Amino acid sequence: MMKRGEVWTANLNPNKGAEIGKIRPVLVLQDDTIITGGLPTIVVVPLTSQFRPNLAPLRIPIAPQGRLKAASYVMAEQLRAIDRSRFGEGPLATVTAEELAAVEKSLRGVMGLW
Repeated sequence: MMKRGEVWTANLNPNKGAEIGKIRPVLVLQDDTIITGGLPTIVVVPLTSQFRPNLAPLRIPIAPQGRLKAASYVMAEQLRAIDRSRFGEGPLATVTAEELAAVEKSLRGVMGLW
C-alpha cells in the first residue's frame, strides 16, 4: 500500500496541452487515512530530472535515494489527482521530512495559501 511521501511510477498519458505526460515518478501527497479509505484517486505531483531556473520556486529538489537513481525535481505547478490504475512500481523512494516540507511550502504558494 502506498503512503504519503513515497515516490512511485505513474502513467500520466494521455496528457492535454501543457499537462505533464509519459510514465514518470510521482510523489504521493494524499493523506494516508484517505489512501486507505478506498478513494479511487490519489493526489500526486510529478517529478522531472530537468531543472529550469525560471521555475526554481516551483521545482523542489529531491536527492537520489533508494530506486530513484537520478536527482529529481518536484513540479509543484503540476499537482493532480490520478486514478489508482495509473500507478506502476513503487515505492522507489521516500522523501525526507525536509523535502516534503519544501514541497508543501511551494504548493501553498501555487494555491495562494501563503
